[in-house]
Amino acid sequence: MIEINGAHGEGGGALLRVSAALSALKLQPFHMTKVRAGRPKPGLMPQHLHALKLLQDMSSATCTDIQIGSQEFYFKPESRAGGNYHVDVATAGSTTLILQAAMIPASFADTTVTLTLRGGTDVKWAPPVDYLKHVTLPILHSLGCRANVQVKRRGHYPRGGGILRAEINPVKKLKPVTLLESEFDSIKGVSHCVNLPEHVAVRQAESARKVLRSAGYSAYIEIQHSTDEIGPGSAIVLWTDGKTPLGGSSIGEPRKRAELVGKNAAEELLHHISGGAALDRYMGDQIVPYMALAGKSHVKTAELTQHTLTNIYAAEKFTGKTFHILGDLGQPSEIIVD
Repeated sequence: MIEINGAHGEGGGALLRVSAALSALKLQPFHMTKVRAGRPKPGLMPQHLHALKLLQDMSSATCTDIQIGSQEFYFKPESRAGGNYHVDVATAGSTTLILQAAMIPASFADTTVTLTLRGGTDVKWAPPVDYLKHVTLPILHSLGCRANVQVKRRGHYPRGGGILRAEINPVKKLKPVTLLESEFDSIKGVSHCVNLPEHVAVRQAESARKVLRSAGYSAYIEIQHSTDEIGPGSAIVLWTDGKTPLGGSSIGEPRKRAELVGKNAAEELLHHISGGAALDRYMGDQIVPYMALAGKSHVKTAELTQHTLTNIYAAEKFTGKTFHILGDLGQPSEIIVD
């Protein structure tokens, strides 16, 4: 039984998701204590509960009685199975974070896994769905992962109601990668708004283009406007168009001007570009479990984060692989797995 201290590192939900995902994949039971101890409201929140229950279904796991607020649980998986799975978070909890967790065991299931997830698609503290589509999936494809995502309906805070459909085709093994330097030909993006005037999405895009232009870059940003979804809400996601896309994003909020939303996304992308690394700070942590499974890989990230260190802690626990880091927290760094 693997013991996981949920207070390790930042003490957030990432450790829970990655641990449960790798447990479901490797069929290794684990016991987690102090769940999300580093957060103002410790214990399981709806998004974490639904992610855990989905992984339980995907691995026929025995799990202690879990509910909102639970701070300890045992998880004992028995087998991996493909098929169709449905999750309704019933809040604006992030569907993309749930999908990130499910993709790890789904990539090695016995048959194709199809997921229908309802909740938030573009919410704070989680990757927006356009980031997942245009940054995460292309990079994971370089390791051999085969997955695609469709946005059937967007969901924003506080009402949620978004719908994602994902199809993950299993593989026998992943390919080791060396991803060190960023190379790209252009910058692209999507600026959207739901149940708001179309000019909100337009202003987000114009502001982002202005910031990028001042740094010497042009960008094609698609405008998406809808009035027949739940909303209201908005977001903008930018990415470099190359072998290893870098991303930048920002979520609209009440009383936050559209110009600031666009500016924030562009500045984040420029920050990631400035380091010259192949991966941005978010992919630096998302790729860790896949590196452990692929073996002998070497990547450079624009910024080493606590999330990355947390994921390394979980990956080493469940795979037995050893990671090496060249760099410091908050700085461009290289991540190597033997």
